[in-house]
Amino acid sequence: MLSVVLVLSIASTAAAASAHAAGDPVAGRAAFARCASCHQVGPSARAGFGPQLYQVIGRRAGSTADYKYSPAMANANFVWSEDKLRAFMKAPGEVVPGNKMRFWGIGSDRQIDDILAYLRSVK
Repeated sequence: MLSVVLVLSIASTAAAASAHAAGDPVAGRAAFARCASCHQVGPSARAGFGPQLYQVIGRRAGSTADYKYSPAMANANFVWSEDKLRAFMKAPGEVVPGNKMRFWGIGSDRQIDDILAYLRSVK
């Protein structure tokens, strides 16, 4: 009986961890509000004070045509994966030193998970 309880406990913990890693797109939309003063998402998104972030996951860094990137970002030689975005949202200056984004980062892993879930959900 103890082994069944242990297995169920482990399964429950794993499911909770997986749900957290996936993030909550509704909470992410709310958390993205502070990003929205500079960034747009969605099919009609345009650059403003910052580049548009529609379908940013899988896109080469510094590659949208309607935004003037810093030389550091324009020459960044990587594709935005979720891991790279997660690191950038935590510490932009550490991921791309010399980028133009004047933002110190998001300290909450949960908020980052939620924002990534929101970005994935925008169609």
